[in-house]
Amino acid sequence: MSSEPDPTAPDTSLPETAEQLMQAASARIAALEAELAEQRDRWMRAEAEMANVRARARRDVDETRQYAVQKFAADVVEAAENLHRGLESLPPAEHHEPPIVAKLREGLAGIERSFLAILERNGIRRDDPTGTGFDPNLHQAMGEQETMAHPPGTVVQAYTPAWTLNGRLLRPAMVVVAKAPPAELTGEGARLDRTA
Repeated sequence: MSSEPDPTAPDTSLPETAEQLMQAASARIAALEAELAEQRDRWMRAEAEMANVRARARRDVDETRQYAVQKFAADVVEAAENLHRGLESLPPAEHHEPPIVAKLREGLAGIERSFLAILERNGIRRDDPTGTGFDPNLHQAMGEQETMAHPPGTVVQAYTPAWTLNGRLLRPAMVVVAKAPPAELTGEGARLDRTA
């Protein structure tokens, strides 16, 4: 066989037609547009993830800043409670008591008011739950008391107040919670006997 080209075979080295060039260009444009869309989608996802990371980091820093003093605040709360217990241990005011005792009582009460105001300005809040509903997130039940004077589940006595730091519990209130008295004490047992 000879290695010379066949003169009857179509010439494949001829340039493509204009239509073929347009189809090839359109296919290349479509492929580039698809790649651009994929890259844009990746970029948008990466930007969204970075925005989430920045927001999460900002929240973490704010929370750390806000609650970094939690241990110190718990110690300060102990001092505030001791000051309050000291005030409560003073004898009640009497008309004929020495003026120095009255001034001492007034001075300590003023110190307590000032101390509590400073704590509140710094996000530490005292809450007396007496008369409110029992909240297990803020209160620790030390006992129950049968009473008809308060609805069941109401705090009837607080040994200590609840303390919070920027809304987060530092120390729960130690409370006594109302419970309904037995049926025979409320008269329901007698009514049931009469209807039977």
